[in-house]
Order: sequence, then structure tokens, then C-alpha cells
Amino acid sequence: MAELAYIEVWMHDMQVGRLGLTPDKPQTCAFEYTAEWLQNGFSISPFELPLTPGLKIAPYHPFEGAFGVFADALPDGWGQLVLHRYLMQKGINGNNLNILERLCLVGQNGRGALEFRPDKSLCNMPEFLDFERVAAEADSILADDAYMGEHLEELVQRGGSPGGARPKIFLKQDGVEWLVKFRAKGDKKTIGREEYRYSQLARQCGIEMPETRLFEDRWFATQRFDRKPDGSKIHVVTAGGLLQADYTIPCMDYRHIFAIANQLTHSIGEIRKIYRLMCFNVLIGNRDDHARNFAFIYDNGWRFSPAYDLLPCGTAGDYHTTSVNDNPLPKREDCIRLAEQVGIDTKQATRIFDEIFYKLKET
Repeated sequence: MAELAYIEVWMHDMQVGRLGLTPDKPQTCAFEYTAEWLQNGFSISPFELPLTPGLKIAPYHPFEGAFGVFADALPDGWGQLVLHRYLMQKGINGNNLNILERLCLVGQNGRGALEFRPDKSLCNMPEFLDFERVAAEADSILADDAYMGEHLEELVQRGGSPGGARPKIFLKQDGVEWLVKFRAKGDKKTIGREEYRYSQLARQCGIEMPETRLFEDRWFATQRFDRKPDGSKIHVVTAGGLLQADYTIPCMDYRHIFAIANQLTHSIGEIRKIYRLMCFNVLIGNRDDHARNFAFIYDNGWRFSPAYDLLPCGTAGDYHTTSVNDNPLPKREDCIRLAEQVGIDTKQATRIFDEIFYKLKET
């Protein structure tokens, strides 16, 4: 790839700003909004990139010099693995690419609404998909570090910038865009049906969920909440991206997510949505509740995103990655006490927790 002095960041056919790299070592990102965006746009990441003129410099940690909102746009886990193998096929060492070059490979195909130019991405999502073939290819890639694959290009084309460790692809069917998941190493054969079941349980417990389905009664899929029915894009930033929090280590408490909601939405309704999700995660044992598994969306104002990645999941020591009331092994009283601290009435907090508890007990 040709060396880039800077790249352009776009959203909704308007240039948001320019992103470059500082000359010092190690290099970090430097970003500046355009005059047009300053006049007509909004802050794409209010805590780290306020809507003000002038150059803004990212810290090196925790995202190796990237602002959190742009780190969110990059693939991690499965997406990074597939892209790395694909680049190796083309004789490119992905480890040598800087943040600007990697964002250009995302181009217009990332999560959310941000787009990066020049666009070096691959974009091709025909509606037909052989799920068995994709699953077999994913199994081979995960099982063999040297496997280059027969269909890597298709996986990259359909991958965009999906996060997480489990293999996944984007799929458009009947005009609707879906994120479809496949088994990772160690997953049970029924993992797709299990995630679908928990998505239904979450909805029954009053948690806002995107539409979910099982393709061919095996492959779990969730409708993309960063896309509108007309195909237009919605800006999304994770809690980790907003707070510059490293999702790979325990570094947050749910009070931090409540604090984001309080500052961005000023809505007790959004606070209650997060509380319901927190109680659900505690009660089902979803301990992989890390900083990238919570997000906020901007669509004529900020709000908490629909929930995703809801499954019982253990961690070392069975600690929650995001603690509750500073307790990584939270109990009912921790949830209620934290609810009180963020402005939820004690009786209401107790009722919500017990309601979810008994709904789960019935299943």
C-alpha cells in the first residue's frame, strides 16, 4: 500500500475530518474536524473528540495510538485473523500496516456509520450464502495456523470489521442486513440455538434486542442495529471506545456505563435499560460483559444501543469482566445498591431484578 500522509473520515456523505499520524515514536493519531462538520455535525466521541476546532492527539494506550472511536472500527478477534491470512496470501505482512492503512482496508464496510477514504476495502455481499461451506472454512482456519483457505476473499468481503472471537460474517437477505455467527474452538454444536434462546429470553425480560433468527435452524443471526431499513447507517461507539477502556482486561464497573448514559442521554429511561441488562447478565452468568459489549448510538441524539452477545460465559475465577458496585462476583444486593446510586428507586430496582429472576426461573 502507498504510504499515506492522512486519511479522510466521512459520514452520511459529509467529511467529518482528517486523521493523520504524529511524527514521534511511537506514532499516535492526530485528528481534526472539518469546518463544515463543526458547523453542521456532532461530536463522534464526546469525551475524547469534543466538537471543537483544532488538532487533537490520541494517547498511545490503550489502543496503540488510536482514538477509541476509530479503534472500534477496526476488526478484532476473528475479523483480524481472517484479514491477516488474506493479506499473507497477497504477500502483505499485516503486522507492518499502520492505523491509517488498516482503516482504509475497512473503508465503507465497517460497523456504524464512519467511512474512511481512500477506500481499499473489498465489498461484495451477494444474498446467496452456503452456510455449511463458511462453517467448514472457519473450522479449518481456526484449527490450522498455516491454513490459507479456499474462500478467504469471500470471508473478508463479508466480514467488514466484526469484533469478537467467534467466526462471523455479514449477510444481506431480502434487503435486510444480518450478522451471522459460527462456532469457535470449544463451542458446543448447539451454540447457535443457545444464543438464539437467550436472545428470546432477554426480550421476554424487557431488554431491547435487535431482531434475531436461526438460519437453517443452526446459525444464530442478529439484525444489524447500525443499519436502518432504507440502508442508511447509524453511528455507533462502544463504551470502551468512548472511555478509552481496554476491553481485553477488566477495567470497568457498570457505574461507568451508567455515567456515560447520564452524560450523553440525560434520560432515566436509558439508565433503566442498562440496569435491566446488568441484572440479566448477572442472573444468567454472562461474565464476558466487557467494555466492547456495550454501545451507544447516535441518531438525532444519543441513546443506549440494543443489547448483544448475551450468553452464559465463564471467565478466570468466574469474575464479571465489568464489576457491579465494585464487586466482580456480584449479588442481588450489589445490583440494587448500584441502582440506588444512579437514581433508580429502590422498590423499582428490586422489582426489576426479581421480575427477571422469576422469568428466568420459569424457563
